[in-house]
Formats: sequence, C-alpha cells, structure tokens
Amino acid sequence: MKYPLRMLLVWLRTLRLRAVPIGGVSRIPLRVALKDLDVMRHMNNGTYLTLQDLGRTDWMLRTGLFRRFQERGWGAVVVAQTITYRSSLHYRERFLLETRLIGADEKAVFMEQRFTVDGQIRARSFVRARFVKREGGTVTMAELREAVPEIETLDLRLPAWIEPWAAATALPPSKADAPSVWTGPGAE
Repeated sequence: MKYPLRMLLVWLRTLRLRAVPIGGVSRIPLRVALKDLDVMRHMNNGTYLTLQDLGRTDWMLRTGLFRRFQERGWGAVVVAQTITYRSSLHYRERFLLETRLIGADEKAVFMEQRFTVDGQIRARSFVRARFVKREGGTVTMAELREAVPEIETLDLRLPAWIEPWAAATALPPSKADAPSVWTGPGAE
C-alpha cells in the first residue's frame, strides 16, 4: 500500500458517510501533496493510478461490497486500465476522485474514475477488474450475482467501444506462454 495514511482516512471517512448504491458514484475529496509531484511540479502521472485504488476502496466500502467479499475470501484485481489527462493538478490543489461501475461482461467489471476540480474533468480512467478467490481462481459472474443480488437491477451493458479496448489490451492468461518479442521499427 503506497499511501497508508490516505487509505486509513478513506476507511475512517466511510464510517460517517452515507452508503452509495452499487450503481452510484463515490466521491473522495483529496488534495495534491508534495510527495505526489514530479519534476514538472504537477501531480505525477503514476500517482493518479495509485490514488485510484483509494477511489475503488471507497466505492467498495460504501456500497457494502467490501464486507460481502471479505466474508467470501474474495478480492479485486485490476486487469487493465487506460487513463487520459486533460490538464494538470498542482501542489495543494483540491480535487474530487469520483468512481462508478459502468458495466460488466462474463469475466470482469468495468469502472470509470474521474479527477475533477469545480465539476470539470482533469483526468479520466477506465478500469477493467476481476474478483479473485483467496484459495485461487476467479469469481464467476454467477457467483457475483448470487453474492450481490441487487446487481440484477442495474443496466450492466457496456459501451460499444469497451469490448474492442478490452480485447486490444488483453494479455495471454498467466499460465500461458507470453514471450517478449518486439516487432516493427527498432526491433532487433
């Protein structure tokens, strides 16, 4: 865990906030810290990805999914993510990290996360995640639906562009061969 104090504050904050419906948006107020900066004196691109963990944790806690998944020995892992930066966040600037579920397929759930200031998007990320079992293996959508019956009330249809994105960014399964072979200009 890269930011233990921030994670603790997220956990404590969820104790006094209203629950978020599974189809709802969780919002965390944050501020750019000195350790978040890069040599250009704005928030480092990798910091956005790290902070997104806080947003997904807040969403899981406030929807009640975290407790249900812990009881079953399940956890979440990021499979793929893409982020687009619109404008920088600077030292001590306040922003909101917004997180919501946008859909699911038979293997994964997809989330959108936004970094906003005064209602304006500064950066937006799309995340593909799977739920895994402590003893090994992936949680199936049937198991997910059983554990979270209210998910049936949501429209989990994915935007048309998500499936090609997921396919284009996929790697072979972890037990399959995946040699690092470069092709094209500059390849040896």
